[in-house]
Amino acid sequence: MSGPKGHAPKLGDFTTDRRVIPISLAAAAIGVLAAFVALGLLRLIGLFTNLSYYGRWGTALVTPAATHLGLASILIPVAGGLIIGLLARFGSEKIRGHGIPEAIEAILMRGSRVEPRLTVLKPLSSAISIGSGGPFGAEGPIIMTGGAFGSLIAQFFHLTSHERKTLLVAGAAAGMSATFAAPLASTLLAVELLLFEWKPRSAVPVAIASVVAAVARFYLLGPGPLFPMTDHPFAMSPGLLGSSLLVGAAAGALSTLLTLSVYGAEDAFARLPIHWMWWPAIGGLVVGIGGLIQPHALGVGYDTIGEILKGGAVPAFLASFFVVKWIIWSVSLGSGTSGGVLAPLLLLGGALGGLFAHVLPASAPGFWALIGMGAILGGTMRAPFTGVVFAFELTHDVSALLPLLAASFVAHGFTVLTLRRSILTEKVSRRGFHVSREYALDPLELLFVRDVMRTKVLALPDQMPLSTIAERLRRDGHAEQRLIPIVGAEGMLVGVATRHALVLAADRRDHGPDRVLGELALRTPATARPDESLRHVVHRMAQTGLTRFPVIEADGSGRLVGMVSLEDLLQARSRHLEDESRREQSIPISLVLPRF
Repeated sequence: MSGPKGHAPKLGDFTTDRRVIPISLAAAAIGVLAAFVALGLLRLIGLFTNLSYYGRWGTALVTPAATHLGLASILIPVAGGLIIGLLARFGSEKIRGHGIPEAIEAILMRGSRVEPRLTVLKPLSSAISIGSGGPFGAEGPIIMTGGAFGSLIAQFFHLTSHERKTLLVAGAAAGMSATFAAPLASTLLAVELLLFEWKPRSAVPVAIASVVAAVARFYLLGPGPLFPMTDHPFAMSPGLLGSSLLVGAAAGALSTLLTLSVYGAEDAFARLPIHWMWWPAIGGLVVGIGGLIQPHALGVGYDTIGEILKGGAVPAFLASFFVVKWIIWSVSLGSGTSGGVLAPLLLLGGALGGLFAHVLPASAPGFWALIGMGAILGGTMRAPFTGVVFAFELTHDVSALLPLLAASFVAHGFTVLTLRRSILTEKVSRRGFHVSREYALDPLELLFVRDVMRTKVLALPDQMPLSTIAERLRRDGHAEQRLIPIVGAEGMLVGVATRHALVLAADRRDHGPDRVLGELALRTPATARPDESLRHVVHRMAQTGLTRFPVIEADGSGRLVGMVSLEDLLQARSRHLEDESRREQSIPISLVLPRF
């Protein structure tokens, strides 16, 4: 963008400059670091799970379902919740929650600055929470932890706020990419949930970090997919399409209920007459009881996701798992403990799809579970593209893309119409902020100065004697014009003067015969050009604090052609809003249908 008094910038598709190159190199380094952070977090979760439920030292991911502790296992989530409450109280309250809302808050409200201690406390608290049976996934904590490392690195250098944001999101996307072997879905998640823009200046570094993390994962954790499946051969039919839409609508309804249940639990905890430090322990008690009823509902549940996708889970298991997982996840997350939402949503969506598989048209094992997984992500997180691509990258099932697209967007549309905010933005809203998730082209980018400028303006010659100012202002009118251009020969802009300054000069009445108007002119005014977009003019107004600009020819001659003001820009915006809201019939039906 040009400076306050510079020429109109050359218009193009994008505003990204060469600064994206060093930022991309930094993002690549963050991608490598995030892969190691993801490995460390997964190992830490495995360590705490082994210590909590089996009393052994080991870092492999295991399920708590095989423990033989009996009733004593109820106390494990309680102890884990108590530790997390203490860490949040005396370490950092920012470790509470599922990671993504905290990342959004850091981006929008804190200039993309994350506390350095979160790089340690967030993965530690999440590993303790999940390792003690918490029904969460590792993705939310790794997104926040990777973002914390990206933000920390960015704070060591002289970077702008949007560059810090880019590196924070690059770390978050890289962490998710390394965890799930899903680089494309991680990049889409960053765009749909975290970047709040679609510009190469941020998308390119984030994609590079995600790709680098996926390559590093190959050597650290092995290749993807995380849940390999063979393609589901099917012939697209109206029945299959209708069934996909039905699963999408059901997933949308479930997404709505899940969001309401999480924040209903949070509101219930807020009414307790005890400090929030004790809430995770109370939530842990509910988790422990639920674990006795359905042990597979505990922990990250990656093994359960694999079983559901293989189609081997019976309806009775799916029903009990669905109910218990829903309850313990909602209560535990509402208690303010630390853990992610992606894996629980995959499990609940898979269980929903698995139950539907017994009443929908027959397909290959796990097909409807996969559709349910993608749809629940699209509905609950309001990220339909991420839901489609994430389900694909987890399984590499290409044939399911079309049904996934239908179901995910139906679920997305359902929650958009039934909920004002998603499970992610509701938490940010409760902290006093509003986040808009709609991306659109700025209408001021589509209009130019020539479309709104006023050409009938009062301009005074620079050689006019000061003694004639009062008479000239009274004779020419234009009383509403507060800024008066001063022009020279052939209408060339010499400077500007305010009407107030001219009136004061006229009232003095002590001017010598040789004094002329040019002496009062501000010689280097901020100007606009007819071929500039209104967005650039708005930016220049914000930079200078001025709200009126003379408009000069774009050929560099400096000839005055009009004036543009903030009022003109607001009128252009009002016309655009009116066009969006006005309904009209462009082609009468009588021209199409014959009259009878």
